Amino acid sequence: MRKAVFLLLLFTALCNARPLLAQTAPEGLWQGYDGEWRHVSSQLVALAEATPEEKFAWRPAPGVRSTSEVYMHIALANFYLLGVTGPKMPAELKREMEKSVTAKADVISWLKRSLEAVKQAHLGVTPKDLDRKVHIADRDATVDGMYLRIIVHANEHMGQLIAYARTTGVTPPWSASQ
Repeated sequence: MRKAVFLLLLFTALCNARPLLAQTAPEGLWQGYDGEWRHVSSQLVALAEATPEEKFAWRPAPGVRSTSEVYMHIALANFYLLGVTGPKMPAELKREMEKSVTAKADVISWLKRSLEAVKQAHLGVTPKDLDRKVHIADRDATVDGMYLRIIVHANEHMGQLIAYARTTGVTPPWSASQ
């Protein structure tokens, strides 16, 4: 009997907590791929915009990507991985841009362009498209797997960029009030 009462109380608490969680969760969380993509995209752009221009050249050690290089790496990877699924990469995109594009405005422009390209491409895919086979780096994958790699990659480097920001005295905008 105690167990049943406990489970009933727990169930009631969880049901009542759900609206609270929905109100406090950042927009996009738990909203599927497109919502999660909007979330990581908005955080990447917000952090880049909050980072002073002079911090874009900062790197934690010699031979490690600078802040601008990490953002450009994300942008290049977004276009490259998306290109495997079908959409063409911009003709002016070059691998060396990871190191050569360093001005804050240019980096943010490329970042936004790549994030939007992924967003728009994913909005246009059908379930059948997601199952389509593709080939990358001597292995077979699916379009769905490529989109998963794109979002995981963006989130991986978001963590890196948060560490860079905090190390250089930049507070991520979404945590400034906490």
